[in-house]
Amino acid sequence: MKKLTIKDIAKQFSVSISTVSKALNDSYEISEATKEKIQKYAKENNYKPNFNALSLKNRSTKTIGIIIPTMLKYFFAQVFKGIEKAALERGYKVIACISNESYNKEVEIIEMLSNGSIDGFIISLAKETELKQNFKHFQNAIDNDTPIVMFDRVAQTLNCDKIITDDFNGAQNTVEYLYKTGHKNIAFVSTMSDFHIGKQRFLGYKKGLENVGIKFNENLVINILERDYKKYESILIPFLQNNKIDSIITTGESAAVASMKAGIKTGKEVPKDLSVIPFSNGILARHSSPKMTTISQHGELMGETAAKILIDKLEKKNKDTITKVITTDLVIRDSTK
Repeated sequence: MKKLTIKDIAKQFSVSISTVSKALNDSYEISEATKEKIQKYAKENNYKPNFNALSLKNRSTKTIGIIIPTMLKYFFAQVFKGIEKAALERGYKVIACISNESYNKEVEIIEMLSNGSIDGFIISLAKETELKQNFKHFQNAIDNDTPIVMFDRVAQTLNCDKIITDDFNGAQNTVEYLYKTGHKNIAFVSTMSDFHIGKQRFLGYKKGLENVGIKFNENLVINILERDYKKYESILIPFLQNNKIDSIITTGESAAVASMKAGIKTGKEVPKDLSVIPFSNGILARHSSPKMTTISQHGELMGETAAKILIDKLEKKNKDTITKVITTDLVIRDSTK
């Protein structure tokens, strides 16, 4: 059975949609008789309000929906912590959902929460969504006056607020740092070659090599599927055995830990024979042995910034569309010489 809409009720009584909306909201502007018959009809026909259709512009839940692609990365936990901190300070609650890198799951979450249970979204794209380049579900939310702030993995073509890491310069600066500390054979291990951010990191790596006068060698670049994390080590051991490598930049921490283990298994000492630097600055980096030098993406700051921008938009303090770039820093620990 088709769900009864506000339009259907308006048609039934030959009145405007706004009259029905006011009658259902018990507005003093509508006569008691009209109110009564509309409310009775709605109840009898099991009408459920769709808050977007009602466009109750003044309705505020003081709740933000957060959609992250995976639970497996400490980076997203850092971002979440930052969002929650900034939201609480401004009197907002958060609902967190995980898309598990699935496009369909992401669409489902957006539909589920767009019924008026949240005021706006903070989102990092699912892998499938980025590969499909289909952002219609986000556009629908924006068209229905539900603002979206994207972070880290963002839809380039969508007109919404975005918080991104300076991925290109992060990688470029890291190559230059490694070169200055005596490294000549710098490898690049990516588990994100399908993502825009992975591509930016790779381009930054190439630019860094060019800046210091090292010829790019494609044998020193390896792309591994993120879901193959159990195989990282077995892929990296021959990579290290068959190539002259004195340092590795990775797009994430798991690949960095696997690189260190593979290095040790091929008879290298870290950092004496092999330096390793990943993007992110999470729990693995601090607890690995040796502790890892990292390219910090400042996840918590990214989360705080995203929440502030969204809440400012909700409270009409800012109408402009913002793209904010968070600069990376190198945090020097013991995995580099």
